[in-house]
Amino acid sequence: MLLTLLNIVLPVFAVAALGSVFGRRQTRLPDMGFINHANVVVFCPALVFSALLDNPMNLSQAWPLVAAAALIILIPGLLLALVPPLTRTRAGFLVPGMFRNTGNIGIPIMMLAYGKDLLGDIVILFVISNLLQFSIGLMLLSPGGNRWLWLKNPNIWAAVLGVALAPYRAWIPQFVTTSVDLTGQIAIPLMLFGLGVRLSQDRIDQIGLALKVNGLYLLAGLITLPIVFWLLPLTPEWMRLVSLSAMLPPAVLNYLLSEQYRVEPRTVAGVVLLGNILSVATVPLVVWATLTWLQ
Repeated sequence: MLLTLLNIVLPVFAVAALGSVFGRRQTRLPDMGFINHANVVVFCPALVFSALLDNPMNLSQAWPLVAAAALIILIPGLLLALVPPLTRTRAGFLVPGMFRNTGNIGIPIMMLAYGKDLLGDIVILFVISNLLQFSIGLMLLSPGGNRWLWLKNPNIWAAVLGVALAPYRAWIPQFVTTSVDLTGQIAIPLMLFGLGVRLSQDRIDQIGLALKVNGLYLLAGLITLPIVFWLLPLTPEWMRLVSLSAMLPPAVLNYLLSEQYRVEPRTVAGVVLLGNILSVATVPLVVWATLTWLQ
């Protein structure tokens, strides 16, 4: 089991560490803005479309997974809303606790841990998280702002297109699907490398506060899981995916959005950074638990 865990988690963190070392060794500050933007609007949508095209999703059967993907975001938000915020603003406390790193860490870890044949299901978790972050998340960060910004998210439309065209995959020319597959394969290693570069640039402010906040986030996720398992008829495979998703560190996107909307960016950056560092210990533990107990 130890060797299995090492084979699962070490490649993921090795690529992120490579990005961190590369970022620290540069004589000038690395500018990942263009690369990250390309990943969000080109490579990730290609991955989403390709995964759903190759793994047709029957919404009448997959609704428990879709519902679980939403609940592991909404229930922690409700639980954390009952706690006095440890940060200066409630939005700066709630949003990083709701939206987890289902992209940079979640997708590669789940693929390695639970199998590439579940990529379609893994992508569903990623898409639902994106949808809610660019709707409910932005509503919390920017009250009265553009609440329809999620309609501009290419990952959402890539998912819609992938689900719609999956039954007609045989009609799509092979050169088209191969091109999309190649484009999508760039996304995961670039996510990890970009995460490492981002972490190399930031410093943790108020380590004690960041540690307490991340502890509350993990506790909220832990409380959420039995509620979701009780409410929904999830298969063991789905339960593993949902468990890991709920216990992932805060998404790096939380920091980028908090910076854009000026909601405690330095505090959120510290929370996100420490959460992703702690995931080196927490993620292998969760993977081990899911592989051991959820049969």
